Amino acid sequence: MYCTVHPPNPNMRMQGHRASKGVSFVNLVQQLVFLPAVVLSSVGASASITVRASSSSSEAAAVRMSQSEPPPPPPMAKKVEHKMEMFGDVRVDNYYWLRDDSRSNPDVLSYLQQENAYTQFLMSGTKKFEDELYAEIRGRIKEDDISAPERKGPYYYYRRTLKGKEYVQRCRRLIPNFQAEAPPSVYDTMPTGPDAPPEHVILDENIKAQHHDYYSIAAFKVSPNNKLVAYAEDTKGNEIYTIHVIDAETGAPVGLPLVDATSYLQWAGDEALVYITMDETLRPDKAWLHKLGTEQSSDSCLYHEKDDVFSLDLQTSESKKFLFVGSESKITRFNFYLDIAKLEDGLVVLTPRVNGIDTFVSHRGNHFFIRRRSDKCFNSEVIACPLENTSETTVLLPHRESVKIQDIQLFSEHLVVYEREEGLPKVTIYHLPDVGQPLKSLHSGQAVNFLDPTYSVDRSESEFSSRILRFSYSSMKTPPSVYDYDMKTGISVLKKIETVLGGFEASNYVTERKWASAPDGTQIPISIVYRKDLIKLDGSDPLLLYGYGSYEVCIDPSFKASRLSLLDHGFIYAIAHIRGGGEMGRQWYENGKLLKKKNTFTDFIACAEYLIEKKYCSKARLCIDGRSAGGLLIGAVLNMRPDLFKAAVAGVPFVDVLTTMLDPTIPLTTSEWEEWGDPRKEEFYFYMKSYSPVDNVKVQNYPNILVTAGLNDPRVMYSEPAKFVAKLRDMKTDKNIVMFKCEFGAGHSSKSGRFEKLQEDAFIYTFIMKALEMVPAQGSGLN
Repeated sequence: MYCTVHPPNPNMRMQGHRASKGVSFVNLVQQLVFLPAVVLSSVGASASITVRASSSSSEAAAVRMSQSEPPPPPPMAKKVEHKMEMFGDVRVDNYYWLRDDSRSNPDVLSYLQQENAYTQFLMSGTKKFEDELYAEIRGRIKEDDISAPERKGPYYYYRRTLKGKEYVQRCRRLIPNFQAEAPPSVYDTMPTGPDAPPEHVILDENIKAQHHDYYSIAAFKVSPNNKLVAYAEDTKGNEIYTIHVIDAETGAPVGLPLVDATSYLQWAGDEALVYITMDETLRPDKAWLHKLGTEQSSDSCLYHEKDDVFSLDLQTSESKKFLFVGSESKITRFNFYLDIAKLEDGLVVLTPRVNGIDTFVSHRGNHFFIRRRSDKCFNSEVIACPLENTSETTVLLPHRESVKIQDIQLFSEHLVVYEREEGLPKVTIYHLPDVGQPLKSLHSGQAVNFLDPTYSVDRSESEFSSRILRFSYSSMKTPPSVYDYDMKTGISVLKKIETVLGGFEASNYVTERKWASAPDGTQIPISIVYRKDLIKLDGSDPLLLYGYGSYEVCIDPSFKASRLSLLDHGFIYAIAHIRGGGEMGRQWYENGKLLKKKNTFTDFIACAEYLIEKKYCSKARLCIDGRSAGGLLIGAVLNMRPDLFKAAVAGVPFVDVLTTMLDPTIPLTTSEWEEWGDPRKEEFYFYMKSYSPVDNVKVQNYPNILVTAGLNDPRVMYSEPAKFVAKLRDMKTDKNIVMFKCEFGAGHSSKSGRFEKLQEDAFIYTFIMKALEMVPAQGSGLN
């Protein structure tokens, strides 16, 4: 629900400017703090505001504000007492009224507009700097480029970006003289030039996005015969998708769209689709079979998951012979299979529902392969079972306490295992016996070697029948690099590396891995990157520390081109790999959830104190950042140790933990009880209350804070960060800035365009530098 798959936001510092004579947050606040508070008790005059007009109205308000003297005080939300009582405990939420599920209440919209206008006013003095910074960030991007082409049957498929365009084109090109029986090679390349087969644009997202403020395609699936494409489209950011089917050559629609779906979508042969829909709380609960040419109303429901703690997902086997419908909670997962050659048989149970047993499944030959986790085998094992007798299992890779099996990928002759050891990803390849031969325990796997001390590895789609493994590699100083790896010879060929313009040289940067001691003695890994010719390591350097720490998500140290605008201006960037994430294995996650959740926060504080102690920074130069569940982290540590940080960014933060988790009508709440706890039980109620950021705002000093939200966000309702900001404004005793920015045309992932996302980075970096008084007085001076 509150998980985010987006990479961490970075940090920045002006090259050659250590302190500054520039624009000061403190000076600006001193102008504002003595003005009377504005209480928004009546906003009837703003009732005509519409969501679509939000951007322009905020800009107009900001212009009026910037021309006025003296500057206005921050918006102060009206207080409307709302009492909530449980277990004899009474909580008063004066800002409960900010929740409007319809997103149409004029009072609420007006308040959000005024917050946006206030934020725009505060940043108006550094707008020139922000624009120059954005130009610098964008200048590193090769705007006209293509992705590494993927072979699928007789075609190469790839994505193309065009200069000045926000979105991608989805393209393909025929493979010359294609022979199905000819095995692919790591040396194969897609031909280009006048003699090459012509490029065909299947779908241009720029055209599709023209009439939408937000546009995202989350699934793009080509039919097995390469004649049709099915894709899932979101035009609001609310993650409710419409599925379209088009002719791959002409782009003509095939049948009517399927509405109100998730992005889980797979082909079941060339003439049918399987997809998943949601209930009223946006929980994926039904799997459907749709036959092309029929009405959606006639689709057959393959399975309905009625337990509101469980959600469905959908995968296809690498062999393309089976589809798998999985139903999972946070601790249990069971699976059905659908034989694509026998659709009339419907779903068949593959792994039964057993509380605490978590299984992921795939297929090769006459066996299903299963990654299975249990309390005993907490880091998972790999087993196999015959298709005709799924209860007869063979352990291929046993459980190991020091190595977590994270994922498996099957080929006709190989098994690829994605593992984690000591917090670092590993890729190990095992040769499999011929189909029909007995499967036994696997030994002597072949490891793929990586060079950087900290790095990220992601699996890519590969051809099942080949011996070529494709994966993506990056580190905080190595741009994303796509490799083809020959699993028989061990030869690895770089197929594509992200182009970084602007004179980027990886050798100018240093990546490090350090360990901080948590209060209970646990060693917490920290990934660090900086530009070696700019950093003094004497405590005077600015540093941005990122954290997440939930859902067993691993925040691996990957590359982000816009982050260079922090590093090249003298920042150190660090990631705290705290408990609650999955970096160090399943127990790492278990020790940062439920009644151990506070370990996540104290781990982060320990990492901050380590970086200060080792003179990577000082309290006066330390900034922090986190999104979604990472925003909960930021909110919690701000309440616990506000003295430790100079500035904080909380992106779409899950900060009203207790109130949200007590309300099963809020999207996805029920499935989160195994992550945070069920506060309808007294022990969890009081534990969650003890750290929930909104419930723990205190009368104390806070650092400078930027909070963001998306009006259409289905994972963290915009009202949570809105309430947090309102309460901070009411209770804090300092003169620092609290800014709130709500995107009216976006959801959990903010804006959808690639340049729009860069603008958001520039805005955040400018806020951080402004908080550190590093912005030149005229807002210029970027090199």
